[in-house]
Amino acid sequence: MRMNYRDIITIEPGKRGGRPTIRGMRITVADVLGWLAAGMTPAEILADYPELTENDIRACLAYAADRERRAFAAR
Repeated sequence: MRMNYRDIITIEPGKRGGRPTIRGMRITVADVLGWLAAGMTPAEILADYPELTENDIRACLAYAADRERRAFAAR
């Protein structure tokens, strides 16, 4: 079952250079993915950024997975 991230991940041309952000905040999908890749747990991220939710983190992962699927399909 795929998560519907479209209500969580937003893209606004004037915010963070038009990169995908979480619910219009200044935290980008790339920020969250980078923290996870660096070894932070979701609990650590949520402790450092209480404005985020577990659903936000899952939405970042779902967005990245969907983007990867699309990039592979475009080849």
